[in-house]
Amino acid sequence: MSGYQVQQLLDTPTVSLYDVVCDGTCRHKSHEECAHGAHLVFPYRGLFMHHLGRDRDTVAEPNQVVFLNNEEGFQISHPVEGGDACLSLSLSPAMLAELTPKDQTRGGPEVAFDKQRRGIDPRAQALVALLRHSLSRGTIETLEAETLSLTLVRRALGERTSHATAASWGRQKLVDRAKLVLASDLSRRWTLAEIADEVGVSPVYLTQVFQQVEGVPLYRYQLRLRLARALDLLNSYDHLTNLALDLGFSSHSHFSAAFKQAYDRTPAEFQRSVSA
Repeated sequence: MSGYQVQQLLDTPTVSLYDVVCDGTCRHKSHEECAHGAHLVFPYRGLFMHHLGRDRDTVAEPNQVVFLNNEEGFQISHPVEGGDACLSLSLSPAMLAELTPKDQTRGGPEVAFDKQRRGIDPRAQALVALLRHSLSRGTIETLEAETLSLTLVRRALGERTSHATAASWGRQKLVDRAKLVLASDLSRRWTLAEIADEVGVSPVYLTQVFQQVEGVPLYRYQLRLRLARALDLLNSYDHLTNLALDLGFSSHSHFSAAFKQAYDRTPAEFQRSVSA
């Protein structure tokens, strides 16, 4: 498909991994697509809108995993410039059935996820980056990559390591608008009043609704977006201070401390782990 680049990173009887990059030039809804088999899609750069039917839309970004069900039609759009990039993961049907909690499915002979997405934690983000970088560089054995992939799925579906929202349509739309505002300039040091003004609600209401829908405060959500972008760009920078400043951190030490708190290792340590 025009505008897409797909690289197969891993293909075994257990798991398949693909790196999918979209330039995002098509800002309106794409033609309807269908996935062949169930997929867990982990955005790691930019964002896109995932549309199911006429009224089921969600913002797909690096704090989420998006689910594609077998032969279920969907459309994609890019409301923010810059396109997106994702790690797409599929498992054998038997393995997926074993790992997926029954209360996250619609029932039936094959696994079909009942939600469009779940919020993931920073450790899942780190696993996405570790798999992608290591497989691209050829620095990881197949058995380890398969094992890490299963760990990623467990975290993405785990009750304690992921988050599903039951928010009303209106509150979800409000949160989605706030996400688009932040994504429009990831390095900008937004104030709460600026975001609330863009969205059209009071700062107090915005913070309350965002916490309820996403399970994390608005400021932490923005921090996780910046750190996810750092995971993507680490190997593109020779000097981490420049990366920190480009992502809106006040200093290298501020960036390094936030990174270590989220991923339990410093940026330099993560660089070494994917280059070994």
